[in-house]
Amino acid sequence: MSTTQDYQAAEQLLRRPARPGELVVGDKVRPQWIDSGARFWYAVSNGVGRRFVLVDPAAGTREPAFDHVRLAAALAAASGQPVGPEALPFLAIELAGNAVEFDAFGEHWRCRLDDYACERAEFTSPGNPLEVPSPDKKVAVSRRGHDLWARSLSDGREWALTTDGEPDHGYGSGPDCMSNGTLLRKFGLPHLPPAVAWSPDSTKVLAHRTDERGVRQTHLVEARPADGGAPLVRTHRYAYAGDENIPQAELVVLDVAEGTVVRARTEPLLMPQLSPITAKWAWWADDSSAVYFLSQPRDMRTLTLHRLDAATGEVTTVVSETGATRVEPNQWLYEPPIVRGLAGEVLWYSQRDGWGHLYRYDLRTGALLGQVTSGQWAVRQILYVDEAERVVYFTASGLVAEDPYRRTVCRVGLDGSGFAKVTDDGLDHVVTVPDHPEYFLDSASAVDTPPVTRVRDWAGRVLVELERADIGKLTALGWTPPERFRVKAADGVTDIYGVLYRPRGFDPALRYPVVDTIYPGPQVNRVAPCFDPGGMGLDAEPLAALGFVVVAVDGRGTPGRSKSFHDASYGHLADAGRLDDHVAALRQLAETRPWLDLDRVAAFGHSGGGFAAVRALLDFPEVYQTGVALSGYHDARFFNQAFIEAYDGADNPEAWARTSNVDLADRLAGKLLLIHGELDDQVHPDHTLRLADRLIAADKDFELLIVPGAEHMFIDCLAYVRKRCWDFLVRELTGTQPPAYRPAPITIGPELLGDLFA
Repeated sequence: MSTTQDYQAAEQLLRRPARPGELVVGDKVRPQWIDSGARFWYAVSNGVGRRFVLVDPAAGTREPAFDHVRLAAALAAASGQPVGPEALPFLAIELAGNAVEFDAFGEHWRCRLDDYACERAEFTSPGNPLEVPSPDKKVAVSRRGHDLWARSLSDGREWALTTDGEPDHGYGSGPDCMSNGTLLRKFGLPHLPPAVAWSPDSTKVLAHRTDERGVRQTHLVEARPADGGAPLVRTHRYAYAGDENIPQAELVVLDVAEGTVVRARTEPLLMPQLSPITAKWAWWADDSSAVYFLSQPRDMRTLTLHRLDAATGEVTTVVSETGATRVEPNQWLYEPPIVRGLAGEVLWYSQRDGWGHLYRYDLRTGALLGQVTSGQWAVRQILYVDEAERVVYFTASGLVAEDPYRRTVCRVGLDGSGFAKVTDDGLDHVVTVPDHPEYFLDSASAVDTPPVTRVRDWAGRVLVELERADIGKLTALGWTPPERFRVKAADGVTDIYGVLYRPRGFDPALRYPVVDTIYPGPQVNRVAPCFDPGGMGLDAEPLAALGFVVVAVDGRGTPGRSKSFHDASYGHLADAGRLDDHVAALRQLAETRPWLDLDRVAAFGHSGGGFAAVRALLDFPEVYQTGVALSGYHDARFFNQAFIEAYDGADNPEAWARTSNVDLADRLAGKLLLIHGELDDQVHPDHTLRLADRLIAADKDFELLIVPGAEHMFIDCLAYVRKRCWDFLVRELTGTQPPAYRPAPITIGPELLGDLFA
């Protein structure tokens, strides 16, 4: 039986991503580079306030950026406001000579660090968040209507870079289907910053004209607009699988000073989901003379690297690769391509030998010069190429025997010789590299090991330790580290991995209901190998606090392993990330953990996980008796063209039909809760309503919650929606009534979205 105390703990765990430092202190270091990357500062939140730290890696020093006690006293005296050294009223600082500047109490302040005298200073605008400044900080580019404009940052002068933009055929925008219009309106933003890339010499801008004139229009109804008036119809462009017309990008190079427009002399790029510039599929050569970009046909079975001459618009092919299934520059759909241009060469990622490795090509002729990495492991990210020493540094997964998902920092010569591990402690390494990389930040952790963040040189030597995460407040809630496990997939041969969370107040003599928190991929994992549960793990810890055993599994078809492991999902989205692997995992876990009650199992998921949660009840009713599906896509034929065609094939209507819960609704035997946001512009609410319609026609009992005004992630009603889920699971899995508890609303700002849902 879940108690009020359990719900209080669950609420705090749900708030963990939105309240840095409240439960875990020092687990994330976000460097703010100064002195061209030679030094940096970062802030550490303690749940009440922040401390600011200044680091000089070359000197091996880490020290307070200023005397927090003296600055707090000086600011209090100057402002007349109470200021505590542990709760300084600002989020960011600027170190300017022997002074620190910041914004507090609606004003800009400058405090000298010799005598700690604080004074109001002339406000220097940090820049419009909807502008993209040039590398030399002299000009910024923004969207205005359907065109791009430039603004001088010295005198404010403005001028148009394009003038022929039109509705659905404008400059600087990505596909409407991924514009997150509902979410942006909640934050008061009209749109995202323009999709542009400045040349290194700050003279030109790479952009594209987005053509969505023939793309399907879809509609959402906002029942109660913010002004309280009549319902509004929200219309946007959103292609379904199989639609003839999808978004396209026409690349252009804009000379900022001269006002000239050079258009790429090639067919427009297909742009089904993300701008090629935003996705880093297009980038400038170091000498600003050319742009390199990747392209794919609709079936995604060919990947090509092109060179665009910035002066003439001429486009030539550099490298091209074709395969039997999709050819990916990265198994993770939303991560940058693992491709790096060098002087006269290019490092090219390929899975042609069954694993993701680097190959070297001549940038002029396209000739293969050799394979750089090899083995039964995969390159995850190129970190740095030392061209003088002819060495590439990268992260790789598959080199830690106990967990093939953990990342290791490695080095190898560009000729394939001298492979070595830079980190070799068996932990997962998340790396941050400055623009001028003489060192890197390394956060080492595991799902049950809090992170330690250090600065290392490229030989792996620790230059300075930054933070050791403090989880004291987390454990005080009754939280215990999750258990990483390995079991066999349903084929009885393949190893698969997952994480198990024990319930709060765990007693091995009892038997506990189980919640399988599902996300099927195939574009991201459900379980990251590091300590941070991340967006896909948002629900696991709160559910465990309520008294459930919580399981998360990455079945066959998810990314992070071999090409064949990932390809298990190709044409098989209907299998929902191999639910048979989940069933096999649950049964194997119960063999050695008798406290798992497999007579009480629920599936819980959001978005793709919402689809999988319903499919679990439909395909495996003997295992899953209860399901919660939030924002689920339930019929592939009416869903995002890019996602469905990438993983079920570009011309495979039979597979799309199989990936439909709606057509199988009459199978439902368990208890089901469906939740969807009224203004979900990522997975439209008609998916849940179509399923509900078919369930009603089949005379099935279920619960349905449509949340007015809510977008895909329920950002401004997260606590309410999760509380409804918790109550449903408590009632259905324990047969008891949940406590009369109301969690406080959770406020999430745009700066936290990356952490929460990445």
